[in-house]
Amino acid sequence: MNLENIEAFVHIIHYGSFNKAAEVLYLSQPSVTARIQSLERELNCKLFDRLGKGVQITEEGKRFLPYAQQILMTYQKGKLHISHNKSLPEELRIGCTTSVSNYTIPELIPRLKQQFPNIHYRLTTGTTDDILAKVVNNEVDLGFVRNVNHPNLQSIKFYEDPIRLYVYEGHPFLMKNNLSIEDIASQPLVFFECGALDWLRVHRIFESLDRPPNIQFLTDNSETAKKLVIQKAGISFLPSLSVKEETRDGRLVPIWMTETEDISLQTNIVSSHGKHRSILESILELGKDLFTP
Repeated sequence: MNLENIEAFVHIIHYGSFNKAAEVLYLSQPSVTARIQSLERELNCKLFDRLGKGVQITEEGKRFLPYAQQILMTYQKGKLHISHNKSLPEELRIGCTTSVSNYTIPELIPRLKQQFPNIHYRLTTGTTDDILAKVVNNEVDLGFVRNVNHPNLQSIKFYEDPIRLYVYEGHPFLMKNNLSIEDIASQPLVFFECGALDWLRVHRIFESLDRPPNIQFLTDNSETAKKLVIQKAGISFLPSLSVKEETRDGRLVPIWMTETEDISLQTNIVSSHGKHRSILESILELGKDLFTP
């Protein structure tokens, strides 16, 4: 069985079309089609139904997908093992935002160290713009930043961190069902803002009200915001990773709201094209286990 045919199959499902898969694989669309036809002959089944310009995976394709993914993963792991000691840096320079430094790096780096024990790690903290500039200027190797793109860098989605309303232990909201926006707006609010566009969506929750929300504290530091809530100074909309420990201990409690259900902060990894590929792949794989809600 041709590994390239399997790769084309998985890419089509991931990107949703033959054309996009061809673009990512640097192939022509007919070449990708030929690979799928060859794989279908080998498996003696149809993997996709063609629906106009779109495609839909068949039931046979759905059953084969996890095996195809496992085959590719096993191949990549074997390839990585063979080349593990080739072209790996002695020191990996990582730049990240403050939130990533506080809540992501302490969980990620020890596991990465297990996979690459001979690499030393140098960590730098800054704003998204600062980190982008450092990657461009080759001052850091990998950057963990907000959802941004740069023409000279590759930017890959790492994880999404849901934004939720959090209240302190014993807050009256915990005894109340069907909270309204008016209820929340009347409470003392601790507003944490990190400058990302997603925070504008939090502000828009209150746009329909006659009066502005009762914002008592504004801060750009999530640690300050959550500690103010724990001290019962107010309630706050916060990224879930920043309050993981406090939520587990019961000191902070999330309040479910339909208005914030799809609001999250996205963190991307930026790097120079083609550099540190094996390390980047390992980080993305670790992220699936560590930071998937």
